[in-house]
Amino acid sequence: MKKKLVVLTGAGISAESGIKTFRDSDGLWEGHDVMEVATPEGWYKNQELVLDFYNKRRQQLKEVKPNLGHEILAELEQDFEVHIITQNVDDLHERAGSTKVLHLHGELLKVRSTQNKNLILDWTEDLYTGDFDENGHQLRPHIVWFGEEVPALEEAIDIVEKADYLVVIGTSLQVYPAAGLISYTYSTTPVFYIDPKPIAIPNISNKVETIAKIASEGMLILRERLNSI
Repeated sequence: MKKKLVVLTGAGISAESGIKTFRDSDGLWEGHDVMEVATPEGWYKNQELVLDFYNKRRQQLKEVKPNLGHEILAELEQDFEVHIITQNVDDLHERAGSTKVLHLHGELLKVRSTQNKNLILDWTEDLYTGDFDENGHQLRPHIVWFGEEVPALEEAIDIVEKADYLVVIGTSLQVYPAAGLISYTYSTTPVFYIDPKPIAIPNISNKVETIAKIASEGMLILRERLNSI
């Protein structure tokens, strides 16, 4: 039976593909205050701005490709049962070939009803005011905004609890509840932490092996490390 390799990924792994993160330096996401485009309050205040913002992110996603970090994770499925839990809303893990991907914060290529959170549709083109669900309700980006619950959290906890190895890639470990997932591993579960600017991981007694590299370089090292275990 294959060992279960659970991977928590954040914006750092997609950054090498050209997708920016608002946490880089100035607190802005593609030039926008995140409170204006990634909160329910922002949606109610200026729906057109929010729709335009995600339309542009959706178009940008069509112009980028998975990078080596994504590709190595997909290749590891040959030797491990790989489960990816990502904070990213892009589909680069899937396009690289990973088959078990759980999106904590939603997906750019999906939309949902403003009245029924369980009515979710695939959506690859622009979304506008006047695009309705089957019951005549406005559709919105299928994104978990700040202040909203994370529907996939319980499933993510269940996956992390069963990990034989845990890998953390390209996440600042500052956004909760996602950052708290690490605490659900057994204290004997090895943790590998890949980030060019690693920080101390709070509230964890596991042995952590830090690889201070960007995602693609770190994944090359991790692949060799896993092969030697």
